[in-house]
Amino acid sequence: MTQTTRTMTDLWTYRDIESWESTDITGFSVEAIDGSIGSVDAATYDIGSSYMVVDTGPWIFGKKVLLPAGVINRVDFDDERVFVNRSREQIEHAPPFDEDRYRDEAYRLDVGSYYGEGGSGHRDR
Repeated sequence: MTQTTRTMTDLWTYRDIESWESTDITGFSVEAIDGSIGSVDAATYDIGSSYMVVDTGPWIFGKKVLLPAGVINRVDFDDERVFVNRSREQIEHAPPFDEDRYRDEAYRLDVGSYYGEGGSGHRDR
């Protein structure tokens, strides 16, 4: 496995999931590094292809975003909050959630390249 392939797979893999994989995080609030961004609308736990769909609510006009599992820093079960290692701006500018394509490999590659190997979360403009 090449370094790029391993990094992209890691991006779609939860960290420390062994401690909470049987817990449904749907409905948990989601916190970026600089504030709240919404709540978990759906989450998957597939090895190497896990993600969560976040409903941003009124913050960015009801937009939903697909976040690869690897951007999650930690989960606080007492407060029902998921902490991600991205800023609100990075998430706001993420590729829009496409309900018809979110399981397609090409779409996931686009999302994965946005969040990227270095985790910058910025597209070339």
